[in-house]
Amino acid sequence: MAKKKFDFRKKLFIKNRLVILNEDTFEEIFSFKLTLMNVFVIFSLGGIFLILITTFIIAFTPLREFIPGYSSSQLKKNATELAIKSDSLETALKKNEAYIKGIQKVLRGELEYAKFNKDSILAEVDEPSEVNMTASEEEIKLREEVAKEEKQSGEKSPSKNKSDKK
Repeated sequence: MAKKKFDFRKKLFIKNRLVILNEDTFEEIFSFKLTLMNVFVIFSLGGIFLILITTFIIAFTPLREFIPGYSSSQLKKNATELAIKSDSLETALKKNEAYIKGIQKVLRGELEYAKFNKDSILAEVDEPSEVNMTASEEEIKLREEVAKEEKQSGEKSPSKNKSDKK
């Protein structure tokens, strides 16, 4: 078994001549001195080079659009723009529907005209964000202080108002 491995290694580096002849005149056109190792290396590098060139051509040229699964950059851009437009149209449609419902309520007499305001109708459409509306202890104390100050200023202000009226 050791001889077979040795023989194979020897055969890799044995020099051979590749000769190309003209068949009619037996004139030598050209010849190469090659080893089996040189042929293997040349074919390996050629295959790697071919794979790299093909990959770069597909990756960096519009040819990739012809491969199934890849979409064009223009198509992606258009899809994004259309998604943004459809979202804005959807919100505008919701606002218009709410406004029309409000007008219908006024026309049916379910809502007084004085209470009907376009801004209030549109505010109903906007989805309120969830905010914690419970008052903290600090806010409660502040509210009590403000209420006390209002009572104190309220007691003083009527006398001033009476003197202002005179």
